[in-house]
Amino acid sequence: MADNRHVKPHLYLGPTGKAEPFTSPPGRGTKPDVPARNRQQHGNALIGQLHEIGERQVMLRQEAEAYGLESAIGIQIEFESFPGIELAVESFADARQKIELLNVIQRDNKTFATIFVPEGKLSAIESKLQAYLEEKKDKNGKPRDNLTLIDAIQSFRTAALEALWTDDRDQLPEDPEETFWWEVWLPVRRDRQVVLHDFKQLAKAAGIAVSEQVLEFSERSVLLAKGNKRQFARSDLLLNNVSELRKAKETAAFFDELTPEEQQEWAYELKVRLIQPQDQSLVPYVCILDTGVNIGHPLLAPFINPTDQFTLDDDWTGADDHGHGTGMAGLAAWGDLTHPLEKTTTVEVSHRLESVKVLRYSHDNEGKRLGIVTADGVSMPEIQNPQRTRVFSMALSATDTRDRGRPSAWSSAVDSLAMDYLGENQTPRLFTLSAGNSGDSLTDMAEYPNCNLLQDVHDPGQAWNALTVGAYTDKANITEKDCASYTPLAPAGGLSPYSTTSVTWTNSAPIKPEVVFEGGNVGNDDFGCVSIPSLCLLTTHHQPVERLLSTFHATSAATALAGRFAAKIYVQYPKLWPETVRALIVHSAEWTDAMIEQFAYGATERKRAQHRVRCVGFGVPSLDRALWSANNSLALIVEDKLQPFEKRDGKMTTRDMHLHDLPWPKESLLELGEIDVEMTVTLSYFVEPNPSSRVVSGKYSYQSHGLRFDVKRQLESSEEFRKRINRQARDEEEGTTKAPADSDWLLGAQFRHKGSIHKDVWRGKAAELAERGQIAVYPAMGWWRTRMALERYDKEARYALVVSIAVPGVDVNIYSEVSAQVEVKQVIEVYSAP
Repeated sequence: MADNRHVKPHLYLGPTGKAEPFTSPPGRGTKPDVPARNRQQHGNALIGQLHEIGERQVMLRQEAEAYGLESAIGIQIEFESFPGIELAVESFADARQKIELLNVIQRDNKTFATIFVPEGKLSAIESKLQAYLEEKKDKNGKPRDNLTLIDAIQSFRTAALEALWTDDRDQLPEDPEETFWWEVWLPVRRDRQVVLHDFKQLAKAAGIAVSEQVLEFSERSVLLAKGNKRQFARSDLLLNNVSELRKAKETAAFFDELTPEEQQEWAYELKVRLIQPQDQSLVPYVCILDTGVNIGHPLLAPFINPTDQFTLDDDWTGADDHGHGTGMAGLAAWGDLTHPLEKTTTVEVSHRLESVKVLRYSHDNEGKRLGIVTADGVSMPEIQNPQRTRVFSMALSATDTRDRGRPSAWSSAVDSLAMDYLGENQTPRLFTLSAGNSGDSLTDMAEYPNCNLLQDVHDPGQAWNALTVGAYTDKANITEKDCASYTPLAPAGGLSPYSTTSVTWTNSAPIKPEVVFEGGNVGNDDFGCVSIPSLCLLTTHHQPVERLLSTFHATSAATALAGRFAAKIYVQYPKLWPETVRALIVHSAEWTDAMIEQFAYGATERKRAQHRVRCVGFGVPSLDRALWSANNSLALIVEDKLQPFEKRDGKMTTRDMHLHDLPWPKESLLELGEIDVEMTVTLSYFVEPNPSSRVVSGKYSYQSHGLRFDVKRQLESSEEFRKRINRQARDEEEGTTKAPADSDWLLGAQFRHKGSIHKDVWRGKAAELAERGQIAVYPAMGWWRTRMALERYDKEARYALVVSIAVPGVDVNIYSEVSAQVEVKQVIEVYSAP
């Protein structure tokens, strides 16, 4: 996979307009310049290496003919950069020449990139080297000598086994005779089945056992093979069929099946590798509202003190007799324990846990107002430690789905707590809520995924201000010997069979869930579905005296992972608002290939996207995208507030609109011209709820206010853009839509503006984006305006705005240009309605 990261902090555009880059982590900074080389000496040395590769390609061709193979005709080449220099890895690929970039590895302060070159296409590389030697220019006088690309290359060679190993280096055994399971990633090339057939034939000849199960992605096939390093390295022809090699991951089943004594050994070995901040006074907390946590567990004790356990009832203990809360805690602290347990490197965890026991067992809160139960649970840790930054994680939900997106007393209480409109200090809170699980039993999953479309998100998951979490799964490897007849029900990257959706909700209801995290899979055969440990996550067992590890799954697991994800953002950016953290999580989410394939209902791409977002939200969040920008993709962040309404001459009217100048690198975008680019916008804010059965879009609306965003169009002047936004604000008041649609947005303005977080993606040409340099945030109707007697019309509303642009597959440094511009530009203007 191409990696143009060389990550940098997002750019923060404060309300004053001054750019304040977020703090970079150690070792992450700007891309160093590529030193100039002696052209003749450097270029001729590389050409000599290329000729050696050509000779090896002839030999491989002869070997392939002896085996009767077709897929391996060509050769794989590994490029190595000079130390501390970034390779323009996208430049290696050439779709016209069928030259494919296989993998990119960062190692020892160098970049290593491996490509596949079909037979007869080495000339494409040689022509670049010749142009470099001759200093060629195009018809406009611009260099076309690939100077930056070639000056960054130290050497290249025929790819060996180590060039294809993309896992951590310590995962590759030193002993060449040690047999283990490999995860083999195969290219598709001209014919997927031919590549699979040829690899299996060569593996058999080498004595390597190959599993029958194959995961198929758009450009890769993934299977497991059992062998040792010597067997793989012995056949260049076999490696020529491979794009990546990794160590097959242990599943939860491996650790779940260990004896208690063995689990203890693994757990204590992991605890030794744990690194925590020396000063933990300012670390963020994940506060789990659940069945309690057994804090004596050796893998939980480092993260939670007895003083951080709370109970709703004074007669209860903080201990977990049910198991659910302790399972949540293990995932919130460590993530899926399968991953840290199987590694040998240190594990850094920079957040801690709190536990509020709000129930002991199912139906424990019958007869109680669940909104009050939640509010009481929230207040306990806040009263004791009001200064802490925390994320509230709650995977408790109603058992029925009769609300169908309509606000309930419980979801409204969550919205009130999130906005904290009753609090003295107005301190908003971030909640991660479970979307709830599909069906009452595994038998309900037989019609997957259609059955999930009829299973609605459970109360209080419809809360506007909370981050509602559904589940997807990457777990598609069944390792149990007694489960050979089962296949994974969901494809890798697809919707988890446990997850619920909002497909059947009314069109005006919020988009829920907003994101999905790993929730596990189930096995399926002719007789139905079953839960299989290898398709689950691994977490902490609530009875550590008996055993330390246990499996966990469904939207509860996903919700715990979401809380951990939010805490990691707070670790890096501790001063962000909750609205901003929610925005970054949603902004970073993308659909997997499996999701795009699964949910393709609709006649147009927009209709398909609108259906898909009701099933899996905006996709799977990426921590890298949430935290960092890159050379060819950057994010701008605004935290600000406006006053939506005011009382003027005895009448209610709209007041503020914010107009932000986007400091796009206009000249660079114009030079890119017809290159495809993307702009993603996410607007996040919290509303004050006003629930009742009178809820309609006008006078008795649920939300206190709405906010909308729009971007200047290519042919609009700034003044025309401002006038259009004023018209649209009036249209919102009148409930009409008159402005022509902007067709290049994925979801469209009419669909994206639901709930209190709005995200959309614009795709077009770079030259057009260059002229879209302004974005407006403006108010929409709410009861703060229509219910004048309640006297809320003079309140301010906070919002977080994240705007990013990306130039996929192009080696261009837009980050440096933008970061330089924002230091000198005024990026915000406030307009009051006339």
